[in-house]
Amino acid sequence: MRALVISDIHSNLGAFEAVLADAGEFDRVICLGDVVGYGPDPEECVSLLRELPNLTCIMGNHDAAVLDIISTTHFNHEARKALNLQKSLMTKSSLDFLSELPEKLLLDGITLAHGSPRDPIWEYVDQGGIAWAAFEYFESQGSLVGHTHTPAIFIESADFKVRLLKPESGDRWIPQERFILNPGAVGQPRDRDPRAAYVIWDLEENSFLFKRVPYDVSAVAKRIEERGIPSIQARRLNLGR
Repeated sequence: MRALVISDIHSNLGAFEAVLADAGEFDRVICLGDVVGYGPDPEECVSLLRELPNLTCIMGNHDAAVLDIISTTHFNHEARKALNLQKSLMTKSSLDFLSELPEKLLLDGITLAHGSPRDPIWEYVDQGGIAWAAFEYFESQGSLVGHTHTPAIFIESADFKVRLLKPESGDRWIPQERFILNPGAVGQPRDRDPRAAYVIWDLEENSFLFKRVPYDVSAVAKRIEERGIPSIQARRLNLGR
């Protein structure tokens, strides 16, 4: 069985469609949250996601904010303006879908969380010390997280240290120890690579294949401008940061 693992679509329909076209056949979809936020097409991204087979999706901080579960005052001005605009672009059906998403979930022996197993909505697992603390909050072999927009694998070593791997596109990884894995962002990468990021998880061999795919960034940037979303969201797509 092949599972498509995605995170941080962030209303970027162009990037999302490119990932689906590039991924080939898959039996399951795991989305690690933040379907909305930043980009121009929140309704279209939620609608497309809901059509995918055997979908498991959890809630991200931008999903929670567009639902007023958390306040948009926690976000910077540009992100807050995008979220407030997106509320008017979404149907009740799509908002209801987001409202039913769990914050944390155990699936096939893997813990899913947007931020971290310790703080599923807000915490960034972006350094070893935070990863070390997060390992205490799940019992499964691994955890899949998003939120940082950067592909990464944190490994809990036998010597009580945390090792960090920064996988490149095409790298295939098979876990031997406990781990926290981030597939990177579909809709707004922040590792200075503008290509959309995703992972294919082969459940039979328990391997994780990291992939990157280019898409028409300029078309999405134009859509951002047309929607009246702050232009910084368009500029950062070209920079991958």
